[in-house]
Amino acid sequence: MEANYILVRFGELTTKGKNRKLFTRKLLKNTQEILSDFKKLKYDLQYDRMYILLNGENHLDVNEKLKTVFGIHSFSNAFKFEKDLNVVKDAIVQLVNEDNKTTFKINTKRSDKSFPGKSQDINREIAGHLFHHANRQLKVDVHHPEMLITVEIRHDAIYVMTDVIKGAGGYPVGIGGKALLMLSGGIDSPVAGYLTLKRGVDIECIHFAAPPYTNEFAREKMLDLVDQLRHYTHGKITVHIVNFTKLQLAVYDHCDESYAMTVMRRMMYRIGEKVALKNHCLALVNGESIGQVASQTLNSMQVINEVIKLPVLRPVLCLDKLEIIDIANKINTYDISIRPHEDCCTIFTPKAPATKPKSYKAEAFEATFDYESLVDECVDTVETIVIDNQYKNNELIF
Repeated sequence: MEANYILVRFGELTTKGKNRKLFTRKLLKNTQEILSDFKKLKYDLQYDRMYILLNGENHLDVNEKLKTVFGIHSFSNAFKFEKDLNVVKDAIVQLVNEDNKTTFKINTKRSDKSFPGKSQDINREIAGHLFHHANRQLKVDVHHPEMLITVEIRHDAIYVMTDVIKGAGGYPVGIGGKALLMLSGGIDSPVAGYLTLKRGVDIECIHFAAPPYTNEFAREKMLDLVDQLRHYTHGKITVHIVNFTKLQLAVYDHCDESYAMTVMRRMMYRIGEKVALKNHCLALVNGESIGQVASQTLNSMQVINEVIKLPVLRPVLCLDKLEIIDIANKINTYDISIRPHEDCCTIFTPKAPATKPKSYKAEAFEATFDYESLVDECVDTVETIVIDNQYKNNELIF
């Protein structure tokens, strides 16, 4: 038997009280966008569930895409039947006979309390029917069954499910506004972007390039990371590419080497804030993790952060490198991030950067050159592109 429905459960969204409808409608919109390649699907949004009518679409292909939709706690491939228990019992026998598992559990949930019989009685009745009509010997296992068969008796119909697939969790992307992700070519910032999306915050990206010190392969690596992240959104992400060479060289010409990284990051924050405000982003996001490098000590963060007013989100702040790598592997960004093409930060890394920089020292170095006009030039010459499902076919990007 081929599943004809997918039943979607909301999880954390059910805690939203009066705002629940806002969250579930956003989830429906995002789901429709992410599953837009499946033209036959029909959607039925209810108070505590969403039903997707497959209309002949392959449920396994839909499942894979559905796993990337933030806001979904779990989902199941489902079979919808009229409210006749005899029809349901025969259908469950057919489902079990098509499988080769030997232990099972029936779990009945009666949201329609007018339906005759208690849940435990219905469980026993279905199990008894299975024992008599299955094509092999079966056993009940209430703790670790090979087949968990869930029967939901609702007001409109009876739904039968044989699996529970874990969803992406979190909130629907966009429900929490939009932020600007400072995306390098490393491991951490794509993970930070993923975790930001998971909390319902949509993202645009800003990347600092330093041609000719960084090349087209570093650019391609960064865009490939964006292409991977877009699968967790509505299918596209806008990227702002900053030509940072002139300002970066000025920083290294006018600053002591130990303060070059601190001042460079302060410049990046200034540019990031201006680009964020122009594009209606409410915060900056980066992949900083406490103590991982010199610019990510608390002292450095404080001195760097003070040049802007916009909030800075750091989703991986308290994760260690192995935890970040685990997530990167899960979202398929790790292999892209470890390609041997350096970004502007790694190419110009000083030998002995200050780990406890002082604000007055950074300000003194900045006072020796006209950085404000250079910052404005970076903002005015930003290259903006959109990464969507046409990305791999768009030769103009490179």
